Amino acid sequence: MSINKAIISGYLTRDPELRSTAGGMPVLGFGVAVNDRRKNQQSGEWEDYPNFIDCTMFGKRAESISNYLSKGSKVAIEGKLRWSQWEREGQKRSKIEVIVDEIELMANGSSQASSAPVVDASSAVYDADIPFS
Repeated sequence: MSINKAIISGYLTRDPELRSTAGGMPVLGFGVAVNDRRKNQQSGEWEDYPNFIDCTMFGKRAESISNYLSKGSKVAIEGKLRWSQWEREGQKRSKIEVIVDEIELMANGSSQASSAPVVDASSAVYDADIPFS
């Protein structure tokens, strides 16, 4: 048995691009920036390091949600990872992307009237903080 599940929360890095397959199925492509917190070995301070994740969503829901997304939108995504490989100009290329099954719009800040959950990642426990690991 294997499990392929990804859950991420972050901000859109660009406006989403809506296109269609040859068969007419809507395909929505967008990027999400997700921070990874690590302790700087020189300063001892926690720092955020961004990861940029390509996301793809298919079907009528992709077409519908495209009207509500724009660069900077905060989203929570659930999906699965997909690796693809191709060749361009004689060079092999590959990428890992999230195929989106579920997407939820979240509040970008206190200026929006929304009951979206707020997660304070600064109080999270990391392996480096555990004295007996």
